[in-house]
Amino acid sequence: MARTFGRSPTVRPREWDADSYDKLPLPHLRWGEDLLTSMKLRGDETVLDAGCGTGRDTAKLLEHLPHGHVIAVDGSRAMLDRLTARFAGHADASRLTVIHADLTQPLPLHDPVDAIFSVATLHWLPNHDQVFAHLASVLRPGGSLHAEWGGQGNLAAIERVLSQMRLPALGETLNFPTAEDTHRSLANAGFIDASVALHPDPARLHRGEQLESFLAVVVLGPLLDRLPAERHQALVHDVASQLAAPEIDYVRLQAHATRK
Repeated sequence: MARTFGRSPTVRPREWDADSYDKLPLPHLRWGEDLLTSMKLRGDETVLDAGCGTGRDTAKLLEHLPHGHVIAVDGSRAMLDRLTARFAGHADASRLTVIHADLTQPLPLHDPVDAIFSVATLHWLPNHDQVFAHLASVLRPGGSLHAEWGGQGNLAAIERVLSQMRLPALGETLNFPTAEDTHRSLANAGFIDASVALHPDPARLHRGEQLESFLAVVVLGPLLDRLPAERHQALVHDVASQLAAPEIDYVRLQAHATRK
């Protein structure tokens, strides 16, 4: 059975509608598979899944570690509840530890991990110097970090629509860094041999319910959190209708580095 550990009540990352999130046709699965392919795992390592969400990538990670262990960390209890339900009775659950924790704070790990895996998480976190320092502190010397998240230029078309509607920019609460800034943050945290690059990767959806659900659950959350619930549906519809195409214009930042 997966082991679950809690955190103090001061941890308050953004909460999610995990059930709706898990039903969407997320490009995150492809991102996770690509990242796993790049890791060259032996299969017996202990790997930290930093920002594990509902556990879809965690399941793939466990498949690549038939003799290893995964420590799945997320700041959303709803996401972790969904992950725990996914692995209930699963044969691999004994090789999974689940921790509720804020990645901007020191992580409650007793032993260092061999590698860190993170998909579509770090753009939600405000201070990457701090985040990478905390990740480095739980990674053994010579261990590797493999991560991808939204980088400079991510969601630019949606940002233009929000600007036209005189609404706050997503970039006011999300963190879309340049490759140069990320390289510098990794070096400051004690990582070496860093490879960092931006990759445009638009996600095409069906206009209507699918696009609007994706916007509401995945993209516009930080904006909707600041507005009364009765305004959410109309605002999401207005944003969707003003996009030139039913497309989320993702720009992904991919980073690979080694702990010195």
